[in-house]
Amino acid sequence: MTLPREMACIEIGKPGSAEVLTATRRPVPTPGDNEVLIRVRAAGVNRPDVLQRQGRYPPPPGASDIPGLEVAGEIVSVGRNEANWQVGQSVCALLNGGGYSEYAIAHETLCLPIPAPFNLIQAAAIPETFFTVWSNLFQQNTLQPGETLLVHGGSSGVGTTAIQLANMLDHRVFTTAGTDEKCDYCLQLGAEAAINYRKQDFVKEVKALTGGIGADVILDMVGGDYIGRNIHAAAFRARILSIAFLKGSRLEVDLMPVMLKQLVLTGSTLRARPVSEKAAIARSVLDKVWPLLENGAIAPVINETFPLAQAAKAHQLMESSEHIGKIVLTLD
Repeated sequence: MTLPREMACIEIGKPGSAEVLTATRRPVPTPGDNEVLIRVRAAGVNRPDVLQRQGRYPPPPGASDIPGLEVAGEIVSVGRNEANWQVGQSVCALLNGGGYSEYAIAHETLCLPIPAPFNLIQAAAIPETFFTVWSNLFQQNTLQPGETLLVHGGSSGVGTTAIQLANMLDHRVFTTAGTDEKCDYCLQLGAEAAINYRKQDFVKEVKALTGGIGADVILDMVGGDYIGRNIHAAAFRARILSIAFLKGSRLEVDLMPVMLKQLVLTGSTLRARPVSEKAAIARSVLDKVWPLLENGAIAPVINETFPLAQAAKAHQLMESSEHIGKIVLTLD
């Protein structure tokens, strides 16, 4: 297969608002050892892309400065020592960067087959959110059988994924969202209760739902004043997982309840983890989650798609928080 020398892509001209995303052309990258080159047909848009564009989340050393952490498409070239994938196979993949482009490099261990019921657009919405949710809640056995889960931002890509997975694994799931429409959608996905945070106090609601006990695990991507409120909404020996800080990470908080309740406050990122760790997540997701995707028990929620050249509009929608589920860029 003869590949072009150049490709269309989106680069970040300088840190700033969505308008700094610029369409340009760059050389097509060459896969290294244990890597594959993917002809990208669709690329997921995620909050870390927005943070990178704002200059608040630089790519790790060696990663492409082109945004985009997940793609789906066809393998068009393989590097040395690569025996698991062949040219012509369709995959979705987790990337360190480079997804907003016609061609992207992925490590072979972070590529997964397209789940049978889904097209490439749907598949591109899977890796980043499903890897994040699975590794934080289930791979590390954070959420134990019979425990309750509170998910903040239930209508987000991560939120819709967490609700579905926890519900399928027989957990009581409570969630917060900012509109009645979003709350209704979360209920349709399997949440037992959806709390409109603009109208209700989630601490009081969670306490009422659990008979005063609180939630066993809280997945938080909001931060800010939610950090202190999470502590009050948590059950004895609960785990509070921070995976983003949309409302900020700096605040004053009383830690006495953390000690008295014997809580665990922790956090994680996915992008900066070693390939070996992410490969272990990929194997676990393939083993445990892929069957649920392939039998239709769960599915990525797609809100809207945009052509690659309209990446700025996709970011504007992401920042508006008016979407439910994932936003995906498409390429012809």
